[in-house]
Amino acid sequence: MAMRDAATLLEALPYIREFHGRTVVIKYGGAAMTDPALKEEFARDVVLLKYVGMKPVIVHGGGPEITGYMKRLNLPVQFVDGLRVSDAATVEVAKMVLVGKVNKDIVLLINRHGQPAVGLCGDDGLLFRAARQAAPSGQDIGYVGRIEHVDVDVLTHVAQDYIPVVASVGADREGNSYNINADEAAGAVARALRAYKIMFLTDVAGWMRDPADPGSVVSETTADAVQAALGSVEGGMRPKLAACLDAIHGGVSFAHIVDGRVPHSLLLELFTDAGQGTKIGPAA
Repeated sequence: MAMRDAATLLEALPYIREFHGRTVVIKYGGAAMTDPALKEEFARDVVLLKYVGMKPVIVHGGGPEITGYMKRLNLPVQFVDGLRVSDAATVEVAKMVLVGKVNKDIVLLINRHGQPAVGLCGDDGLLFRAARQAAPSGQDIGYVGRIEHVDVDVLTHVAQDYIPVVASVGADREGNSYNINADEAAGAVARALRAYKIMFLTDVAGWMRDPADPGSVVSETTADAVQAALGSVEGGMRPKLAACLDAIHGGVSFAHIVDGRVPHSLLLELFTDAGQGTKIGPAA
């Protein structure tokens, strides 16, 4: 047992050395945000990343909680191309849930495990400037925002001493609030920060060529291959892959899609040779 533990630490050492001082953006979502045990493991993992010298930045949504509150209020829940259809009432609920509850729950959890975290949203420090967008199919989906600009000054200042936790809402120049897909927000943040890595926690084993076949997980691929396949990807995986491409085209070295249902999936993907999930690199 002791020799195995020592071997694991030695395997992690070159990765810790390589990643020291680098920024990693983590899109937090799925079961890792709802299962109590996984929430604790996620917070411990993020704190560990900070302790070994990395600069983690958390970007989160909160789809299940938003849906839960909308159902309580008898508001319709509808998705198009993996994006939530958002009228004014939906945006109001999303902002209350994401900024007022989910964000603070994550901050408190990370604080409790030994590193101070600071909660932000797209309104803070003019972090996100957004504009209204349609679904990829062209359908109007209401107050859903596309990020036009990320002002990273507030993030870089906060990240020097704290772990930033960013809720995926923003506003336009006129002050209209928008619900922003958290995958897109994470990609935009990683691109603006020129992060070394972006990591998406999901409820699947990775990007699967055939969503019905768990054995079809692509363990490693390039941005060109993802771009070629994107047109045939449906559902929630599409915005994740699009965000991976946006980040890599903007200078991020690697994008990862990992199974957040697996305890310590972040650490397994970052610090072991085998990894866990899908790793996407720049064009060959």
